[in-house]
Amino acid sequence: MYRTHTCGELRSAQAGLTVTLAGWVQTVRKLSKSITFIDLRDRYGITQLLFGEELSQQLTENPLGREFVIQVQGEVTERTSKNAQLPTGDIEIKVSSYTILNKSMTPPFTIQDDTDGGDDLRMKYRYLDLRRQTVKKNLELRYAVNRAARNYLHENSFMDLETPFLIKSTPEGARDFVVPSRMNPGEFYALPQSPQTFKQLLMVSGYDRYYQIVKCFRDEDLRADRQPEFTQIDCEMSFVEQEDILSMFEGLIKYIFNTVKGIDYTDHVERMTWEEVMWNYGNDKPDIRFGMKLLNLKSAFTLGGKLTAHGELIKDAGFGVFDNAETVLAIAAPGCSEYTRKQTDELTEWVKRPQIGMQGLVYIKCNADGSLKSSVDKFYSEDKLKAIAEAVEAKKGDLILVLAGREERTRKAMSELRLEMGRRLGLRKENEFKLLWVLDFPLFEYAEEENRWVARHHPFTSPKPSDIGVMIENSPVIAEAEKYLEHPYNHIKANAYDMVLNGNEIGGGSLRLYQRELQEKMFAALGMTPEEALHKFGFLLGAFEYGAPPHGGIAFGFDRLCSILGGSESIRDFIAFPKNNSGRDVMLDAPSTIDDKQLLELSIQLNTSGRDSL
Repeated sequence: MYRTHTCGELRSAQAGLTVTLAGWVQTVRKLSKSITFIDLRDRYGITQLLFGEELSQQLTENPLGREFVIQVQGEVTERTSKNAQLPTGDIEIKVSSYTILNKSMTPPFTIQDDTDGGDDLRMKYRYLDLRRQTVKKNLELRYAVNRAARNYLHENSFMDLETPFLIKSTPEGARDFVVPSRMNPGEFYALPQSPQTFKQLLMVSGYDRYYQIVKCFRDEDLRADRQPEFTQIDCEMSFVEQEDILSMFEGLIKYIFNTVKGIDYTDHVERMTWEEVMWNYGNDKPDIRFGMKLLNLKSAFTLGGKLTAHGELIKDAGFGVFDNAETVLAIAAPGCSEYTRKQTDELTEWVKRPQIGMQGLVYIKCNADGSLKSSVDKFYSEDKLKAIAEAVEAKKGDLILVLAGREERTRKAMSELRLEMGRRLGLRKENEFKLLWVLDFPLFEYAEEENRWVARHHPFTSPKPSDIGVMIENSPVIAEAEKYLEHPYNHIKANAYDMVLNGNEIGGGSLRLYQRELQEKMFAALGMTPEEALHKFGFLLGAFEYGAPPHGGIAFGFDRLCSILGGSESIRDFIAFPKNNSGRDVMLDAPSTIDDKQLLELSIQLNTSGRDSL
């Protein structure tokens, strides 16, 4: 046996026991000619080794370097100087013999938590980076989430069923990764962006509770929470309504919280419509760990049957920035009225950054003595400012921040400013978790450049039952593109739902279309001809004629869920072998060219003169 114990399990109770350990040399500390200490590391922890005078002499003649793989035999003894930072810190191994199993070159960076290796270097030598304790903890958390999800779904009668990776390209969402077929020259497979149609076919087949923790592939631009290949917890259920799905998968996430993090999430999971979150937070995945809701000072909106409008507060003041803007939005930052001119100027520069894109920032200070001071005192009386402060629910000591401009840009900018203020004020606590269901999304979005409707989620999403008639009775064609807001399709709601955690969408799904007539109507609404729909999705339309049950499901972003639970903004920290921001695996140097023989077998000829000549 290479080892009788791991480097993380020995304690004082084993004192006097003769053991064999194997692992990697973390550090070597030579105290004198007669004493050398070595920290030995494996996946399970670190154990201190004590080399006496004879063995220390051998180490002088044949030294051990960092990351050497060694095997040692010795006696477990109690340490004189204990290390409370290590689980094994009460003991050490008095080594009687050792064997070098493999030597190591000097690593390009230190294998420890506070490593001196940059991101690119660590990705190139990812097999070394994976030895670090912080990375190991991330992968252990990922495994724990995986195991918890499987246990919960198994206990609730879900079957783990695999679906193909080589499928048909149906470019309706992100770009597909395509795979040439050698046996079918000139034809291509695609890698699945999700197993959407397969899980619906499994419902048609009678497997009423399916799940899969599955790889998915999308050829799209990357960022911290996006990879070309990613993992979903993919689930589908038959004979269910929306409430059944929300209840089932609230339970899943709460179970994961409890099992993985020891958090008993007993709070009611709040639910908001898409219109509510867009109106109050400026985006469809709001962080509700803190308030600071948006106030629209210009647009009117009917929320829950009640008209909400505050236009009278800013009109006719002669302030062109507000008067000429499509929208004017405000938030109240708690306890910030003491901000100095330097601090408000810094916030102004923050919103002017290209990624935010605003021209400037207006502020109103709600001083502790009840007075108000603003950057627009010239245009607005104190009574007007007080009315604005009351509308935005600002209290004494708060700082009101106002942005004005084009509707979409201003809404996005204010949403980002709200999150930034939440971060600066310590309101986005890493160890606080807040779940939210966002419901009733629009079924369609209008693509102005193409003058057609596109599916907001995907073309298999069912409209709300009350809106089905609107789809059947109305043509999707728009005679005058600029009047798309007046078209009935602009008001159809989807039977869809997203789960949001701390400002991140971690899951999304819908009840599905399951009747051929309505699915064909959806394809037509998206501009597909009957022939095109049959070519792309004939297999699904045909299946719907053989007794398809009502069904729906959800897919969770597994990598993103792990990163949130692990307190990281990047999903790469929780993937064993991730790609960089250019979609490259710098360790493997992939993607790479292939030789001419392979190209010939695939019937592919490369155009080397550039994209424009293709």
